[in-house]
Amino acid sequence: MFDAIKLSPHLRDELSALAETGLYDDEEAFIADAVRTLLAARPDLREALACKLFERGTFSLGRAAEWSGLDIETMKIALHRRGITRVAFESPGEIETMARHALQMAGRDTRD
Repeated sequence: MFDAIKLSPHLRDELSALAETGLYDDEEAFIADAVRTLLAARPDLREALACKLFERGTFSLGRAAEWSGLDIETMKIALHRRGITRVAFESPGEIETMARHALQMAGRDTRD
């Protein structure tokens, strides 16, 4: 997968050496960790990525909000800012997800 990504010889050499240190199983494990660390440090990137995954249909509104660390209303605003339209009526499953997320954010029990 990463072989298709064009990397400078210097960066390719660093990734190869990193795998040889034994700190990561392979280059992919390092890259996954680096991306997680970057997203943890950059909420703006988490928001942008959540919006893009929502636009692609990968994430529901509730999942995008949860993943990005935003509440539902802020997520709607983020989508609107990026010109991403959404269906006005959520499915019953999405409504349930949003309700559970709202309860969790309020510190309330979400058990059935």
